[in-house]
Amino acid sequence: MNFRKGKVHEEPEINLIPFIDVLLVILIFLMVTTTYSKYSELQITLPTATAENVPVRPKELVVSVDASGKIALNNEPVRYEHPAQLASEMRKRAIMQDDGKGPVVVVSADGAARHQNIVNVLEAARLAGLNRLTFATVKPE
Repeated sequence: MNFRKGKVHEEPEINLIPFIDVLLVILIFLMVTTTYSKYSELQITLPTATAENVPVRPKELVVSVDASGKIALNNEPVRYEHPAQLASEMRKRAIMQDDGKGPVVVVSADGAARHQNIVNVLEAARLAGLNRLTFATVKPE
C-alpha cells in the first residue's frame, strides 16, 4: 500500500562543501603543528675510502688548502683574492695531457679547513675549465 500519493521519491544528496572546509582546517592544523628538522643538528661521520693505487697516473694539479685557508698550487703558495683570480693561476699551471684533456685537479684539504674555502677551489676549477676533480684522502690504519 502506498499512502503517499503524488510525492516523488527524492534521491539522497551529500553536500561536499562542509567536508572540504573540515579537510582544509585539518590541513592547516597539520602544517602549523609540524616540526621541521634542522640540518645543523645532524651528527655526520664521514666515511673513509680505500682504493687501489693507479698504475698509470695522469697529470695532476694539486691544490692544497690548509686549516687557515691558505692555498697552494703544486706546493707553490698562491694568494687567493677571488675564484676568477685562482682560476687564471690554475690555467697557468695546468699541463694538457696527450688526449687533449686537462689535468686531474687533486684537492688536498686539511680536515679543519672551512667548507667555503673548498667551494672556492671547486668554483675556480670550473671557471678554469678543469672538470676532472678528485679529493686526496688517507688510508685508515
